[in-house]
Amino acid sequence: MLPSAFQAARALATTRVLDAPDLADTLAVLHRDPVANAFVATRVESVGLDPWRLGGEMWGWYDENGGLESLCYAGANLVLVNAGPEAVRAFAERARRQGRRCSSIVGPADSTAALWALLERSWGPAREVRAHQPLMAATAPAAGVTPDPLVRRVRKNEVEAVMPACVAMFTEEVGISPLAGDGGLLYQARVAELVSTGRSFARFDEDGQVVFKAEIGAVTKGACQIQGVWVAPEHRGRGLSVTGMAAVLDLALREVAPVVSLYVNDYNLRARAAYRRVGFREVGAFMSVLF
Repeated sequence: MLPSAFQAARALATTRVLDAPDLADTLAVLHRDPVANAFVATRVESVGLDPWRLGGEMWGWYDENGGLESLCYAGANLVLVNAGPEAVRAFAERARRQGRRCSSIVGPADSTAALWALLERSWGPAREVRAHQPLMAATAPAAGVTPDPLVRRVRKNEVEAVMPACVAMFTEEVGISPLAGDGGLLYQARVAELVSTGRSFARFDEDGQVVFKAEIGAVTKGACQIQGVWVAPEHRGRGLSVTGMAAVLDLALREVAPVVSLYVNDYNLRARAAYRRVGFREVGAFMSVLF
């Protein structure tokens, strides 16, 4: 049911676009759950709240006492942070009025499901809804798994070598090629950024082809998040995802953050088992709506 005009006006009155003076309060909300909020926190910690640098707006929801309680990042993705039922309704009304500009909605499963229920009529249909994606975290590597010694940081002159594996992973995971639309310019720039900042890892064979790869896509003061895990099809079934992830996890815990996280599709039982073997445990669930 669409909200009444009064309800819509009330919802909008409790939200606004945040800017520089709101930075400390915004970070305080993000740091309540470093693992779940890693994606948004890494952007805000890096560039602040300026929409141009942030790549989107940050919406804030205020409680009855005037305190900043919830956030919604509205950029290429729409991402809820610490959003209860009232905040979800307020963000949904703002999003509905603005119109869909994002390629996905992603975030904690319960609040994201509630948001999508309010937006589906005006924003739907979605290309795909992944209602339950386990959020996993590790604070120590598991005993008994030897990290692959051949997994290393991708060098700056190896961007072109790792790019085909990145494109293959994205296409398998999302269902569309990242080279569509702008010809892949934004995606290639993102891959190059991860390589240049030392957050891209791979194992190459003797011919220079990628056998295993993964990236650390988000880094905050309290946690980091692994993404883009991929094994070349001809090498699957040999346990390379286990030893490869053990290598990335070991390095991330030693050099990047005290907690390492990732989220995975619930139907990918093989990947979930591999992550558990190297030390990850389920700590929550995400949901993704893909357009």
